[in-house]
Amino acid sequence: MSLKDGLILEFLADHDLELPPKPLYRNLNRHGHEIGYSTVRLRLSELDDHGLIRQTEDGGYYEITEKGRAYLDGELDASDLEDSDESE
Repeated sequence: MSLKDGLILEFLADHDLELPPKPLYRNLNRHGHEIGYSTVRLRLSELDDHGLIRQTEDGGYYEITEKGRAYLDGELDASDLEDSDESE
């Protein structure tokens, strides 16, 4: 997990948004968070792999999952996410 992961998760949760990578990148920067577009794309892929976000049914848009909310609430630790990947 990266420090930027929490930023992305919090932004999606706080604003209750479904966004594709480019608008997410633009809005994060618009709200004062300095993060590059390539970083957003990379982190979205990682967060999706861990089940913290998912692509919506229409594809290309990402939303936070219940697992992502649990992570933000401190109910899941980053080590729990690593362990779950190894068991799959």
